[in-house]
Amino acid sequence: MMDNLRTKVNSPFIKLILAIIILSFVLTGVAGYMIGGTSNDAAEVNGQPISREQLQQAFAQERQSLQEYLGDKFSEVAGNEESMKLLRRQALDNLINNELINQYANELNLSASDAQIERAIFAMSIFQTNGKFDSEKYRNILSQYNVNADNFAAQIRTDLVRAQLAKAFTGSDFALPSEVKNYAELFLQEREIRTATLSLADIEAKQTATEDELKDYYNANQNSFISPEKVQVSYVEIDAASLPELTVSDAEIKTYYDQNLKNYTQAQQNHYSMIQVASEKEANEILDQLKAGAQFDVLASEKSTDKFSAGNKGVIGWMEEASTPAEIANAKLTEKGQLSAPIKSGSNFVIFRLDDIKPESTKPFDEVKDSIKTTLTQDKNVKQFYDLQQKVSEAATNDNESLASVEEVSGLKVVTTDWFDKNNPPAALNFPKVINEIFSERLVDKNGSTGINSDVINVEGDRAFVVRVTQYKPEQTESFETVKSQIEALVKRKKADAELKAEGDKLVAALKEGKGEAALSAANVKFTAPETVSRMMPQTPIIGAAMAMAKPSEGKVTYTTARDAQDNLVIIQLDKVIPGKASDEELAQLTKEYQGMMGSAVNEALMLNLREKAKVEVLNLE
Repeated sequence: MMDNLRTKVNSPFIKLILAIIILSFVLTGVAGYMIGGTSNDAAEVNGQPISREQLQQAFAQERQSLQEYLGDKFSEVAGNEESMKLLRRQALDNLINNELINQYANELNLSASDAQIERAIFAMSIFQTNGKFDSEKYRNILSQYNVNADNFAAQIRTDLVRAQLAKAFTGSDFALPSEVKNYAELFLQEREIRTATLSLADIEAKQTATEDELKDYYNANQNSFISPEKVQVSYVEIDAASLPELTVSDAEIKTYYDQNLKNYTQAQQNHYSMIQVASEKEANEILDQLKAGAQFDVLASEKSTDKFSAGNKGVIGWMEEASTPAEIANAKLTEKGQLSAPIKSGSNFVIFRLDDIKPESTKPFDEVKDSIKTTLTQDKNVKQFYDLQQKVSEAATNDNESLASVEEVSGLKVVTTDWFDKNNPPAALNFPKVINEIFSERLVDKNGSTGINSDVINVEGDRAFVVRVTQYKPEQTESFETVKSQIEALVKRKKADAELKAEGDKLVAALKEGKGEAALSAANVKFTAPETVSRMMPQTPIIGAAMAMAKPSEGKVTYTTARDAQDNLVIIQLDKVIPGKASDEELAQLTKEYQGMMGSAVNEALMLNLREKAKVEVLNLE
C-alpha cells in the first residue's frame, strides 16, 4: 500500500528544462517583450524594475535545485525560516546580477537578430523529433506549460547577447601559450618528499591534570558546558504502510468507468496546415494557384512569412475543437483537403487547409479496467489514511489531558521517549516539522510543558504524528562533577598539543642546523622512504602542505610541519621539485581550464565593478 500512497500523495516536482520554463513564441512571430515597472516590484536596478513575480519564479528554481542537491536532507533546510530567507536573497542577487550584465551588454550595443532567435529555437532538442524541428511537439509543449511567447523571445535574445559578452572574456586569445605552459608545469608538478610522524596519542597518554587545573578550565569555559533544553515526549504515529490495504470491486470499477466516460473519450482531432502572407491580394493569388493544382507544401515553404510553419512545409499539426484557434474554427473546414478563404490574422492573411481527420473514439472498458482499479484503490487507501487523521485530530483537540483518547479512537499505541534535546532526537521522531513542533511555544514555555497535545503533524506524505511534552528541563550549565571527565580529556589534549608542537619545532630546528639525525634518534622517530606526491593525487593535509612548500635550493632540502587526519604532527622534508610535462591532449585540456579560470576571474571583477557603480534598491523580498 505504501508505494501506491506515496505515488498518490507525493507526486514529484516536474523537472523543467530552462527552455521549457521560459518557453514561447507565437505563430505571428516575435513581438515586444519589455515589462514596465509596477508597484509590485521586488527591486530596481538603475531604474529597471525586477518584479515580485520574477523573484518568486527565481526563488522556486533555486529551491528546487537545492532540493535535488540535498535530497532527503532538504526538509531540514526548508523548515528553517532563516535559511529560506537567505535562499530568497540569493535568488534576488542573481536577478540583479543578470540585469546588470544585460544593461552592460546594451551599453556595448551587443544584440541578437530575430533570425538568430529562430535558429536557436529550431536547434532546441526539446522541440525536435528524429533530429528535426517538430511543430506539433512545439505547440504541445507551449500548451502544456502555458508559457508566454513574448517572454521566451526576450529570454532567448538575452541569452544570445550574454553569450557574446561571455565569449569576449573566454575567447582563445585570452590565454597566452606561455601562460598555459607555466600553468601546466605548475599543475602537473611532482614533489619528492619524506615524512616523520610524532604521535599525539603517545604524548597524550603521558599527560596528567590536577583537580585545580580542571576547576580552572571549567570556570574559564562554563559557556562550553551548557546543557540544552531537554524533553520527554509521548506520541502516537500514524503510518500509512501499517494500515490494512483496501480493495475495490468490479462493480465499483464499472460504475466509475460509466460515470467518467468522457475521460476515456478522445475528441475528434483535425490536422491543419497554413500559409501566411502580408496582403489579401497575395493570399488570393496563392489560393488560385492551389486550386489550380499547386503543391501546398511547396508554396508554404516558399511564400509563408510565418517562419516556424514554413520550416515545416506549412504543417501546424493535430488539434481538438476546444484548442483550435478562432481563425481556424471560423474557416469551418469539414472535409479533408478543404481550403479556407484568406482569413485576416493581425496584420497578416492566412490560408488554412484541413489535411486529415481523426474521428472521436472511446477506449473500451477492458482496456482501462486495470488503471481504474489502481486509481480507485489508491483513492480508498488515501481516504482511509486521512479519515484516521481526522479522528485523531479531533480526539487530540477534545482531550488535552493525555493521548489516551487518541489511542482509543486509532487503535494505535502511545510511545514515551527518554530525555532528548533538539539536536539529538530519537530516530522515530527525527523529522524537522515534528521537532520544531515539540520545542515550539505551543508545547513548551518558560514554565515547562504546556500540557496540551499537538495537532496532527504530517511528514513524508504517508506518515503523521500527534505529540505531547510530558516533562521538560530548561537550558542549564552542567555541574563540574557532571563534566569532570570530559574536562580532564580536554586539558590533557591541550597539554599534549602544546608539547607536540614544541617537540616538532625543536626537531625542525635541529634538522635545519644539520643535527637532525641525533635529534630524531632521541625522539625515537625516523623519516619514511622517499615518495612522490602531486596535485593529481587524492589530496590530504600532508600533500597540501608539501605542494605549498618553497622550492628547495640546489643541493638542499626544506622542512615544514603539518597535522594529519588524526592530529599527529608530521615533519615534511622536501627533497626536490619535478616540473610537470603535459602531453598535447593534456595541454589542450589545461588551456580550456585556464581560459575558464581567467574568464571567471574577469567576470567576477566586472560584476563587482558593475555592482559598485549601480544604483540598486531592494523594495520587497517577500
